[in-house]
Amino acid sequence: PRGKVSTYKRIAERVGRPRAFRAVGNTLHKNPLSPMIPCHRVVRSDGRIVGETIVEVEERRRLLLEEGIPVINYRVKLSNEILY
Repeated sequence: PRGKVSTYKRIAERVGRPRAFRAVGNTLHKNPLSPMIPCHRVVRSDGRIVGETIVEVEERRRLLLEEGIPVINYRVKLSNEILY
């Protein structure tokens, strides 16, 4: 949901494949419907925002900041309040 983030690992765990976090990442990075499907809300377990290019990372950072997600440099400050 808007204002919340998840991690690749958490999504993999929720679909019953806890070791498939790379598959989750690969699927989201191939998302042709971004930002309609908000893959910018999924970050690494350490909070890092990732993307194919620096332009993509900057755009994801901008979208997260617009939603009120706390971002320091290129890392989301993960907390129970914002994790989904």
